[in-house]
Amino acid sequence: MTTTTTGNTPFPFLSPIAAVVLLAALALSTRWIEGLAGGRTLVFALVTGAVLGLVLQRSRFCFYCHARDWFEGGNPRGLLAIVLALAVGLVGTTVVLGGWLPVPQPGKLPPDIHIGPVSWVLVAAGLSFGAGMVVSGSCISAHWYRLAEGSAVSPFALLGSALGFILGFNTWNGLYSLSVADAPVVWLPAHLGYGGALLAQLAVLAALAAWLWRGFAREPVGEGVRAAGVPGLPAVWQRLWAGRWSYWVGGLAVGLIGALTIVRMRPLGVTATLGSAARQWAQGQGLIPDRLDGLDGFAGCATLPQSTWLTPNALLLAGLVAGAFIAALASRQFAPRWPTWRDAARGLSGGVLLGWGAMTGLGCTIGTLLSGGMAGGLSAWVFAASLFFAVWAGLRAKALLGKTSKT
Repeated sequence: MTTTTTGNTPFPFLSPIAAVVLLAALALSTRWIEGLAGGRTLVFALVTGAVLGLVLQRSRFCFYCHARDWFEGGNPRGLLAIVLALAVGLVGTTVVLGGWLPVPQPGKLPPDIHIGPVSWVLVAAGLSFGAGMVVSGSCISAHWYRLAEGSAVSPFALLGSALGFILGFNTWNGLYSLSVADAPVVWLPAHLGYGGALLAQLAVLAALAAWLWRGFAREPVGEGVRAAGVPGLPAVWQRLWAGRWSYWVGGLAVGLIGALTIVRMRPLGVTATLGSAARQWAQGQGLIPDRLDGLDGFAGCATLPQSTWLTPNALLLAGLVAGAFIAALASRQFAPRWPTWRDAARGLSGGVLLGWGAMTGLGCTIGTLLSGGMAGGLSAWVFAASLFFAVWAGLRAKALLGKTSKT
């Protein structure tokens, strides 16, 4: 089962008060941001990020944890939540894209949609990202919200991810010439139509859901069943900030947020700002090539150096961390501790794998997998298959190493 942060937070009585203060500060900041150029989009990004951070923290929505729960314990709830998020987002995104581009055509992609080239390089990126999740204990999006909970590993994992991006920039030109340049960029609606692509992907998701549903047969009868009756408002309020939200709530909310986000800004992604910062710093130090062949022509989590950091993606990330921090404080799950050398080693090594995979795969579990899958990109399915295979293999390897060390 997925573990949740306990309530060992310092000053437990002050945490809800601090959450209210931070929420008020976040609301006031929107007034200042609204006066900037493109202020409405920036405010939308900040608010969307805050809601996303709240949902991720309270529902413990984590691709690695959900996969681990299934592979190790047969608990299907988390993976079913991911399937639900993809299904909801797929329907919503199809409706939006149908309004923008009524007749999908091969070679003509909607702007900024996370659809990348499909080749063995994408498979390698997914394998690297999945291995990084196993080593560091989370994907990049979960490390952002766990940073707000006081995680001892997440700061090192995010630093390692930036180093992984720099490594990825150094290997990009060779991989681009070898395979990426000639790899097909497959947008399923362009080949099957919106209706055909939607039905085909929903059928795959339905088959996955039916297969995962078998996991409920392994649980004791009555597990998770609550007493009948409608709870009162005080009980509902308490449930909002105690324990965790149901898996399906997280899946439904993430799917809706993913579909609504593209109406006002780029599709969801949580690595563009980190990658841009790493690229800008590394280029200034002469650590990466000045020219990255074809990279900036692909849609996805763009890593162009920025003249200002008040961008929609940066505000989305700021809102995500702030929203998760508010949720962690309100639920008394903000529990920082001093990191150990093992925390640092796990975070840095796993982060490098995450960063290289995200840079080479043009996004992470949120950008390439979730947003790309919602848009009908074949790259999302290839990345997902590679990633979850790596998680399965990594967990098996850890279990075998654990048994060996005990003998």
